[in-house]
Amino acid sequence: MRVLEGKVALVTGSSRGIGAAIARRFAEEGARVVLHGRDETALAALRRKINEEGGVTMTVMGDITRFDDLERMRATIEREMGSIDILVANAGGSYTPPGPIEEITEEGWRASVDGNLTATFLTIKSFLPAMRRRRSGNIITVSSSAARRPHPRSPIPYAAAKAGIQMMTQHLAAQVGPEGIRVNCIAPETILTEGNDERIPDEQKTALADVHPLKRLGTPDDVANAALFLASDASAWITGNIMDVAGGAVMV
Repeated sequence: MRVLEGKVALVTGSSRGIGAAIARRFAEEGARVVLHGRDETALAALRRKINEEGGVTMTVMGDITRFDDLERMRATIEREMGSIDILVANAGGSYTPPGPIEEITEEGWRASVDGNLTATFLTIKSFLPAMRRRRSGNIITVSSSAARRPHPRSPIPYAAAKAGIQMMTQHLAAQVGPEGIRVNCIAPETILTEGNDERIPDEQKTALADVHPLKRLGTPDDVANAALFLASDASAWITGNIMDVAGGAVMV
């Protein structure tokens, strides 16, 4: 039996990259997967691919920094698929370039904090109550190694927001554990998503890989496999965990 058979999973930010890999992996393991994003064309292509492989999916679109949008999406999902069993709050990104903190604009700061920390908070706020009523659920947040490895070239608003996600994850795990809900966080390092593969020059990829003890960069599938472990009963006694998917880079 597939390990997520009968489960309904929502993966935010799943039109491409890490989110798309998680969605495909969950579908392979029997989950009915709700795809979310802002690129309708990319979502449609992913849904078609997963369905052709035997998966069951639906798509929703909305701004997850707006609670009204999330509540609208939740109502649609519950009407068509039922309540969410597994929530992967993956959507986010870095919206300000690295630089001195005094040069970061207020708008740039708010964009990164809202697009990561606030979006994760609002997503959980919308979908957690149904899990509490059922006394069952599994929440996976997505942070970054930037949250715990300071660097002079780190985009500070992004790193601060991702660090906030880690602490929110652990506080929430302590709060809802007695209600049968597990909450864990994945913290990837440099992942060769489609965008990064195109954006990062080959010589820089080699240099980046060299700082990892495993001497390669991560792939979206590496993160998807970690998410599958946390979503499955194989991790039934794990909650409040920050899982580094970083090729060992956080050790150095």
